[in-house]
Amino acid sequence: MSVYVDVMLSLVKEAGVVALRLMENSQPELKPDTSVITEADKAISALAHKRLKPFLSTGQHVLIDEEDPRKSEYQDDAFLERTPYVWAIDPIDGTRAYANRMPHYGVSLGLMKDRKPWLGAVYFPTLKELFYCDGENAYLVKNAFSWSEQRILIKPQDEVISSRSVFIMSDDIGVKFTWKSPDCRVMVFASAVSEFCWPTVGRGCGSLSRVHLWDFAGAWPIIHKAGLKFRHFSTGKPLERLEAGLFHKDPAWKLKDYFILSSERNFSMLRERITLLPEAGT
Repeated sequence: MSVYVDVMLSLVKEAGVVALRLMENSQPELKPDTSVITEADKAISALAHKRLKPFLSTGQHVLIDEEDPRKSEYQDDAFLERTPYVWAIDPIDGTRAYANRMPHYGVSLGLMKDRKPWLGAVYFPTLKELFYCDGENAYLVKNAFSWSEQRILIKPQDEVISSRSVFIMSDDIGVKFTWKSPDCRVMVFASAVSEFCWPTVGRGCGSLSRVHLWDFAGAWPIIHKAGLKFRHFSTGKPLERLEAGLFHKDPAWKLKDYFILSSERNFSMLRERITLLPEAGT
């Protein structure tokens, strides 16, 4: 396990250097789906395939990479069942923020074992913050990868919702949902890594989103160590295991339904505050 953790942390560290180096001169482009891609996305994707090649060549590992044109080929339960280690990377999560030189973007890398979240790292290069799970514990590291770094153990979170509480939503708010709460307020960061990492250290009581696998894979094991879970918006069923049927095939690896990230106690209270607009569907 320590070998995987060392490789994971080394990879996100190097990816952070690449992201910072390319940020000022970033020339973003639009993909066919109108999402943004930058030179940093491409460079970090190539770096990940290079660094993980020793594992990938064994046939026991696969890398699901947002920028890999083959990613949809792995979206099959039979394939996942015979592949014990599944890596998933988002080279730059929050690409629009990154392209506009905003700090709430991150490099997200997760490793699932036997289809369950196991190890993960999310690095915010501009903020110099690293969230990671080593399989036993999860940590927030401030001033990450420097001589002055400070490592803080992430403990279970169960915030009592009050007027100071913040619930983080994607930019679907106002389009697909209405939010009504006498106390808790909504914030939008436009990056999944912020939506998922911030609540693990008390920066918010939870979030609502429908994202791609690579958006949450790095944060997934960290979330569990923080005593939080993704729960299905309608049924409340926790997302515990990687199943191909949970995701659309076009676009590949995007969750079909919305999930609320929260503690068990807060799920129903948060769900009551959210109304899905009738024309939006699920």
